[in-house]
Amino acid sequence: MSIDVTAEVPVRRPLPEVAAYMIDPAHDPEWIGGVRQVRMETPPPLAVGSRVARVAHFLGRRVEYVNEVTELDPDRVLDMRSVRAPFPMRVTYSFEPDGGGATVVRNRVRGAPGGFFALFGPMLAPMVKRSVQKDLERLRDVLERGR
Repeated sequence: MSIDVTAEVPVRRPLPEVAAYMIDPAHDPEWIGGVRQVRMETPPPLAVGSRVARVAHFLGRRVEYVNEVTELDPDRVLDMRSVRAPFPMRVTYSFEPDGGGATVVRNRVRGAPGGFFALFGPMLAPMVKRSVQKDLERLRDVLERGR
């Protein structure tokens, strides 16, 4: 079983501001609901090849994982793949202007859950989709109220 979900939200802030905020892993605990800790494993700034360790909680479980940046275009996309995780996944943030001064943000999550997470079977994709959508809504709220 694999997961491939995408969530999207418009943020009433300029694209460079939105992208810079999302690309900085230090902000993750502010807008990603399950993330508790973030630590760069490679020297900053974030670049292709950078590795970021995170500790999160999902479905009542502590999840530790390390993502490696595979693509970074600060005004368009941040793509990461897991290099240490309970299951392999790929996370892609993408940004585009909406034409009216706002930014459309998308978060695509793909993976093949195993172990404990595989027990949730077909229910897992909708749960991940809800979680990712809530994260983007939190991101919007944080950025629109000026952090």
